[in-house]
Amino acid sequence: MEIDKSIRESDDRRLKTKYNNAIYVIKRALALYSIEEVAFSFNGGKDSTVLLHLLRAGYFLHRAEQSCCNGVLTDFPIRTIYFESTSVFPEINTFTYDTAKTYGLQMDIIRTDFKSGLEALLKAKPIRAIFLGVRIGDPTAVGQEQFSPSSPGWPPFMRVNPILDWSYRDVWAFLLTCKVQYCSLYDQGYTSIGSIYDTVPNALLSISNTTSKEKFKPAYLLSDGRLERAGRVKKKSPLDGTHFPAVNNGLDSVDSHRNRMFTASVIGVGDEILFGTVEDQLGPSMCRKLHSIGWLTSQTAVVRNDAPDEEFEEFLRHLIGDHCTGDRNEMAQLPEGITELLHHEKLPVPLIKCHNVIILSATNATELDKLWDCLIELTRSDDCLVTMEPYSSKRLITNLTDVETAQPLLKLCLEFPDLYIGCFRKSRQGPLVISFEGKDPARIQAAVEALCKKFHPGAFSEVN
Repeated sequence: MEIDKSIRESDDRRLKTKYNNAIYVIKRALALYSIEEVAFSFNGGKDSTVLLHLLRAGYFLHRAEQSCCNGVLTDFPIRTIYFESTSVFPEINTFTYDTAKTYGLQMDIIRTDFKSGLEALLKAKPIRAIFLGVRIGDPTAVGQEQFSPSSPGWPPFMRVNPILDWSYRDVWAFLLTCKVQYCSLYDQGYTSIGSIYDTVPNALLSISNTTSKEKFKPAYLLSDGRLERAGRVKKKSPLDGTHFPAVNNGLDSVDSHRNRMFTASVIGVGDEILFGTVEDQLGPSMCRKLHSIGWLTSQTAVVRNDAPDEEFEEFLRHLIGDHCTGDRNEMAQLPEGITELLHHEKLPVPLIKCHNVIILSATNATELDKLWDCLIELTRSDDCLVTMEPYSSKRLITNLTDVETAQPLLKLCLEFPDLYIGCFRKSRQGPLVISFEGKDPARIQAAVEALCKKFHPGAFSEVN
C-alpha cells in the first residue's frame, strides 16, 4: 500500500509516530464498528485530505490483519460525507469531486445545513461513528479526545479523531512525504480554508514584488504553524459590504506579530525541591531564556511528580532496554493529555510537548542550556514555540527613598503603559533599583529620561 510504504521509508521519526498513532485509532474504530456503521466527513481541506489517506492505509492494514487483502487496495468502502455549499471555493469543489473519482469514494452529498443534513443521513443509514479531521487548535476541538460522543442536542454518534494531536507541520510532512494531491489553493498562500467570505491568503506568505498582483508562497512554507488561521478574516460579503484586504490578514506585518506579547508559566517538577533537599536554580534561568525570545513569565511554581505517560514510557523502554532494572515508570511521569515527542539529533531523549506545555528534563544549568538550544532549533521547522522580539531592559539606582519615588513612578507607568517599570532593593539598607522592561529600546530610553527630569541632576545612575 503506497501510503504505508512512503511513511515506512521516511526518516522522519516524528511523522512515523504520528502515523502509527493515527492508524491505531482507525484500526480500533474498524474493530469496534462494522464498515456499514462508519463514515468519513470530507471537505476537501488539507486535514481531511490527510485523513482520507490515513483511512485508506488503515483500512488496508485492517483487512491485511484479517487475511482478506493481497497487498493491493482496490476499493474504499467507507461512506464519505460531503456538505456542499454555495459559499465554498470552486477549487475545493473541483478537488473534492476529482478525489472522489480517483479513489472511488462512496459520496453522500448534503446540501442543507450541517446539523439537519446529518440528522437526515443518520436516520437513513446505520452510521454509528464518523471519522473527522479535527486537530487540537481547531475551534471545534475543545474538550475532544480520539473517541468523543457527539455533543448534547446533536444526533448520537461517535466522533473519531485520528489526527487530533497533529500539528500544522505534521499535516504538511505527511502530504509531501506521501506525494498525494491536495487542493490547489494551498499553493496560492491559503493556509486554512473556510468559506469564500472569511478566507484570504495568509499575509505571512506574501512575496514582495513590483507587479500590481500580489503573489504568495505555498502553505507548506509557513514557518510558524500557530499562524495557520491568520488568513481567516472577513472579506467583502454581500451581506454586510465590509472588506479587509488580503495583504493585511489582521497583521500589519510580520514584525507586528513579533512584537505581540506572549506569557508563560515556569513549573519546576520535583519532590526534592519541595522537601528543601535541593535549591531550584533552573526556574530563574528558564525565566531569562523566555525573556530572551520575547516571552513574559507570569508565574513560577514547583509541583510534585504525577502519573507516567504510556508513549514516553514505551520510548524509554526501547532506549534503556535490559541495561536498567527496577521500576522505570517514574522517568516517564508527565502531565495528563495528548503528548508529542520532539526529537532532535543532539538529544538521546526527546523533548516533550503536551498541549501548550513543553517539558525540558534538565537537572542542572548546563543540561538546560543544551535542551533550550535544541528547542530553539526545532522552532525553525515546527510550531512548538513562537519566538518573538526579545525584551530590552535598563536599570537605574538611586539613594532616594521609596516615598520620594512612589508618585513619580506611578505617573510614569501611566505615561508608558507598554513598559514594565518596577523597583526593588537587594537589601533593606541598599540603594533602590528601578528597572525598565519592554520591546522598544527607544521607549525605554524615553521613560528613563522622563523619570530623570522629575528629580535633580545626578539623582540616578545607570547600571548594567
